[in-house]
Amino acid sequence: MTPDPVTAPTTVLLVDDQPLLRAGFRMVLASHAGIVVVGEAGDGLEGVREAERLCPDVVLMDIRMPGVDGVEATRRIVEAGLPSRVLVLTTFDLDEYAFAALRAGASGFLLKDVPPDQLVAAIASVASGDAVVAPRVTRSLLSAFARDLPEAPQPGRDDAVGSLTEREREVLLLVARGLSNAEIAAELVVGETTVKSHVSKMLEKLGLRDRVQAVVLAYEAGLVVPGRDPQL
Repeated sequence: MTPDPVTAPTTVLLVDDQPLLRAGFRMVLASHAGIVVVGEAGDGLEGVREAERLCPDVVLMDIRMPGVDGVEATRRIVEAGLPSRVLVLTTFDLDEYAFAALRAGASGFLLKDVPPDQLVAAIASVASGDAVVAPRVTRSLLSAFARDLPEAPQPGRDDAVGSLTEREREVLLLVARGLSNAEIAAELVVGETTVKSHVSKMLEKLGLRDRVQAVVLAYEAGLVVPGRDPQL
């Protein structure tokens, strides 16, 4: 009988300007065998440097920091092409900084008072390539800060969406509506594995990292109007 392969632990970098918060998160994560905190940083600039040096699976990023804040640090990590995914931390659920971080490439956001089990689950989700902000919450953010969205579709967005098959475009709009894979499968009367395949191909064609960015693109491409459901 072949033994099960050993799964490598998820590596995490903590970036927060408050040492006590970093210590608290480290203590919570240290109690889980599947997660290893490989480093800490006290500001965004140091966070970027440590992300480049350590290449952690997940960067747990404070959003509001003096100097280089979490938004700019997220943008630099994403633009550097690092494999690390960024999970931003905020005090408020409707935070313009969190919204900006999503547009900069973050894979989601969490409130700082998140329960430990949800924090661990979120890190695991992000490390596996998913997004931890429920699409409905992302849409609420986008609607709340619609003033920051372009008035016209962004150049190249139409071309990117045009590269999708009819089914992939349908999946994109359902993702933008806030449906989970299971809900999309029920809507399209297909298997959830098929939906995962469509989502993966859709993200690959659009050059996106996860579902959060897909929702942002749907807004920027004019496929979704804040406050209204997208039309299939």
